Amino acid sequence: MKVLDVNEFFADRGGGVRTYVHQKLAAGRARGVEVVVVAPGSEDRVEARLGGKVIWVKSPPLPLDPRYHLLVRERAVHEVVRAERPDVIEGSSPWSGGWFAARAPGSAPRALVFHQDAVAVYGHSLFDRYVGAARLDRIARPYWGYLRALSSHFDRTIVSGAWLADRLARFGIRAPTAVPFGVDRARFSVARSCPIRRAALLSSCGLGSRATLLVAVSRLHPEKRVGTLIDAIARLEGSSAFPYGLGLVVVGDGPLASYLRARARASRRVHFAGFFAEPNALPEVVACADAFLHGSSAETYGLVVGEAIAAGVPLIVPSVGGAAELARAEYAEVYRAGDPADCAAAIERFAYRDQAGMRAAASHAGRTMVLDAERHFDGLFATYSGMVREARES
Repeated sequence: MKVLDVNEFFADRGGGVRTYVHQKLAAGRARGVEVVVVAPGSEDRVEARLGGKVIWVKSPPLPLDPRYHLLVRERAVHEVVRAERPDVIEGSSPWSGGWFAARAPGSAPRALVFHQDAVAVYGHSLFDRYVGAARLDRIARPYWGYLRALSSHFDRTIVSGAWLADRLARFGIRAPTAVPFGVDRARFSVARSCPIRRAALLSSCGLGSRATLLVAVSRLHPEKRVGTLIDAIARLEGSSAFPYGLGLVVVGDGPLASYLRARARASRRVHFAGFFAEPNALPEVVACADAFLHGSSAETYGLVVGEAIAAGVPLIVPSVGGAAELARAEYAEVYRAGDPADCAAAIERFAYRDQAGMRAAASHAGRTMVLDAERHFDGLFATYSGMVREARES
């Protein structure tokens, strides 16, 4: 089977999309599936990579971020499709790449891969404290109509969780099909709390080694709602639930870094750690936490949340979105998204629970519920094989 991915957000200096595409290329090679990625770049060229192929289409740079390019040459993309003759065509965005895949020549079945819920990322994250989420969804009816029109050209709409499949089905999006993402489970499942690392993390929050440590891993962007976490920690200053103190270490960077650092200075108990250079530092940092604290309610899956579960760490997460789908009562507390007071209440509830029991439940979920990346690609390629069979039998 040959899968051709029209992927306008793939770039060599990109982040999550690049990581995912590289995993897919390698997974395809291991399973006898040829993966071809068509992406915008600085020049026309073909490159063998990780057992598959990347075909770069010369495109103008994105004005606000020159790491990425704008996919605008539909005819060039269609020439690639004719030459490659794929068995399955993926459109990996709802913008130009999606439409180019939808209108590509040939009769190959095609899948729209839905990586981001724009209404949740922008509408809910910025405005749901003033306007209810349901009303924001109604205001976004033109966008849902646009997605319905695009998805009507595809056989399936691939999403990363059942909750998102249900959400898209309510808006009439074509055949939402959940193929859950996976994490690097092996890397996080072997991580253990290191007393020296834990003491250093708590010291960065001005606390001693007996204090309670929360860790968040997040891009510092409005959709991640790190400000909610900062405000929640500030509300718990002096709380009797934490007799030795409570600290939060935030791992990551992003456009709001300076603003959030300044906002956190008043609390003195929030430390922004940036990124860790050591390759195995992140799993150890997560394993050192008493709980993993998360702010975003707009993620389609919640990879960092899955990694925390794989490390056996309890969760405190919003009650909607990809993170909520991974939360279970045995090892998690949930709160209303974007509500610092409710987040603080969830943190306090966590403090009074059986900590050892929560960690044991999280470890069990990490072994039994959270998929690794290999199982995700098993599911993805099995879905595509089924689409090919259906097309041949029709």
